[in-house]
Amino acid sequence: MKLLKGIMPPIATPFINDELALDRLERNFLKWNKTDLSGYVVMGSNGESVFLQRHEKLKLVEAAKKYMSSEKLLIAGTGSDSIKETIALSNDCAERGADFVLVLTPSFYKSEMKPSAYIKYFNAVADNIKVPLIIYNVPKFTGVDIEAETVAKLAEHKNIIGMKNSSENVRQTTEIIDQTPNDFVTIIGTASVLYPGIAAGASGGILALANIAPDECVQIQKLTEAGKHKEAVELQKRMLPVNKAVTAKYGVAGLKAAMEMTGYFGGEPRSPLSSLNNNDKENLKQILINAGLIS
Repeated sequence: MKLLKGIMPPIATPFINDELALDRLERNFLKWNKTDLSGYVVMGSNGESVFLQRHEKLKLVEAAKKYMSSEKLLIAGTGSDSIKETIALSNDCAERGADFVLVLTPSFYKSEMKPSAYIKYFNAVADNIKVPLIIYNVPKFTGVDIEAETVAKLAEHKNIIGMKNSSENVRQTTEIIDQTPNDFVTIIGTASVLYPGIAAGASGGILALANIAPDECVQIQKLTEAGKHKEAVELQKRMLPVNKAVTAKYGVAGLKAAMEMTGYFGGEPRSPLSSLNNNDKENLKQILINAGLIS
């Protein structure tokens, strides 16, 4: 099994006129493959996975596998509230080359999402899939938040090997690292807390920011792990406004616009999302200039 560590972008899914434009991915991978990114995530939140049909998801996995460097990891976001569909999609993605699957916490019946429900759900999926499972916690979108104690119980399953925590709650991340075995991997899910997360012992990050600033994200991890905390904090601070712009402020549309400005193919978000207006694009461009990502 490949080592799950390092910085990985949840790649943006390319659309032209609301249709998949997978040929445009090649250009992006040509640039990403030259960096020290350790892998890629398809069908993450920033990949607009909720707007993809099932057959499109499988095509996306196939395209990523075709264009990415063979030594890098491929993680497929396969989670849904349905255990059966999550198992089926996970195995279909595994057959197409995914090394791991990233499985979202079920969330529709929020009041019923107690620790026992998560344990039942993730154990059932992990029992029946061909590749290792990474738990995906993203309270901002799901409205539910899995507790460290529950993660620790799930970490006992041999096929549940890690968790992506997209909460900005560093205390929670630290508790997960502290309460799980050394071979259970905790991954930071937002670049806003990359430095403190790595300092606390996280193994890497799956970061929207890494789509447009892969070298900077990789460097924050390397500096932190080398004990060069002052330099790591300075770089983290420089990236914070960019990360805020392409996540909380402008969302997927902002990420795709920033990709266009930094030499990648971003394209338009899929409907019902809309592209940025010209004023927001100018504001975003200035943020990228201030961060030194474009001139």
